[in-house]
Amino acid sequence: MDTGARMVLIAATASGQGKTTVTAALARKLRRMGQRVQVFKCGPDFIDPMILEHASRAKVHTLDLWMVGLEQSRQRLARAAREADVVLVEGVMGLYDGDPSAADLARTFDLPVLAVIDAAAMAQTAGAVVLGLRDYGPVRMAGVIANRVASEGHARMVAASLRDIPLLATLPKQSRQLPERHLGLVVPGEIDAIDDLLDTLADQLQLDEAAWNALAPRPLDAPLPEAPVPPLLAGKTVAIARDAAFCFLYPANVDTLEALGASVRWFSPLADEPVPPDANAVYLPGGYPELHGAALAQAMHWRDSIRAAHAAGVPILGECGGMMVLADTLADQDGREWPMAGLFPGRVQMQPRLAGLGPQAVETQAGQMRGHTFHYSRLETPLAPTAWTVKHPSGAQGEAVYRVGSLTASYFHAFFASNPAAAASLLRGDLA
Repeated sequence: MDTGARMVLIAATASGQGKTTVTAALARKLRRMGQRVQVFKCGPDFIDPMILEHASRAKVHTLDLWMVGLEQSRQRLARAAREADVVLVEGVMGLYDGDPSAADLARTFDLPVLAVIDAAAMAQTAGAVVLGLRDYGPVRMAGVIANRVASEGHARMVAASLRDIPLLATLPKQSRQLPERHLGLVVPGEIDAIDDLLDTLADQLQLDEAAWNALAPRPLDAPLPEAPVPPLLAGKTVAIARDAAFCFLYPANVDTLEALGASVRWFSPLADEPVPPDANAVYLPGGYPELHGAALAQAMHWRDSIRAAHAAGVPILGECGGMMVLADTLADQDGREWPMAGLFPGRVQMQPRLAGLGPQAVETQAGQMRGHTFHYSRLETPLAPTAWTVKHPSGAQGEAVYRVGSLTASYFHAFFASNPAAAASLLRGDLA
């Protein structure tokens, strides 16, 4: 069956080569050419999808053979192939990094790979790198996008080195780049004139349209029917914190809550908005609370309302940054210590080194919930964990999970769509 969409996976040798910049530039350029563009992100990530959503003007979902699962990934790709002209999948880390890797995803769905090469400090060696990427797996290599190219002559040298692999596009060295901080790229709302930057990148991307048009639409095996989601949260209102401090939220998590029958209400702790009084559960996702310690410390309406919700037994789920603001204090990267909500005893301290990273799972009364962890802070608390996550694929002990009354808190980010019934149990406070 012809999907009607060109589908490619955009990968590189490692992180930091410009995958997100190139994917965003290509998405914006193709969209301006009148194409319907759907972008996905391979592997656990919150920030890159925000940039890519801004570039494509369409919701960006996650694809991952373990966290999302084979059939759900197939369903999302198949749906996108029916609705879009172009499907771009940004890889994670290097092409072969991780278990499962971006290469595993490409081979599973027969997605041709576009290799992003940082050509700033190489010329003919680009060919050796790309041929190695192609043959190591192997994967089907559709072409190359050379980033940080110095001149037309430099581009010709790169193109000549690729042998039978086309140079599909080049992007010159950028005077203005997507800014970064300790968890990755800066979120779009904090980037001045983000649309101007994305438009400039799209203008600078020199696309070989003939080579691009030579990429044929790929067929996909028909997915299995989607399993119905039981209405386990029917009639319930779930209040979700959403602002610059609480912005790490999978779109699939919101979709899952609504499929479970819940009504979603948004509120902003940074704006000192209280928990909605009709909330039957509160979900505090991760984000950057460490950048907003002063504002959160002064948000008395928010703090009083979350304390009142906890005292009333309203189920509360705090993930990573959402957990950090519920401890007694939060010390930021400059060592300034801010009072937080104090729902459990503990002190959170930012540190320069990564403290947790990778896919993990947690057991609930409804079975295993998959997700991941990624944080630069540590929690010091006298509380004993009530459970631990399990790292994938090693099976080693992962993040602590704490229970204090109706509160469930952990550095673990849950992917609700991996087990909707488990998501319902977490928001009912029914952790195993």
